[in-house]
Amino acid sequence: MLALAWAAAMRGSKTRAGGCFLTIFILLGFFYGLSIQNPLKGTLIGTAVGAVFALATWLIDSRRSR
Repeated sequence: MLALAWAAAMRGSKTRAGGCFLTIFILLGFFYGLSIQNPLKGTLIGTAVGAVFALATWLIDSRRSR
């Protein structure tokens, strides 16, 4: 029953999700950090890049919905 209500609510939604960029770039940054032997630095770089992409997705989506 809950799944049907959720599906009905999401049917009209045309928004994009930017959180996937955050996750992908954090993981990529971690692996980059392992390659340079500084995982924290790579994770921070990945977080920053992912946040920029997520923010850009949100801004584009908010303009498109107007």
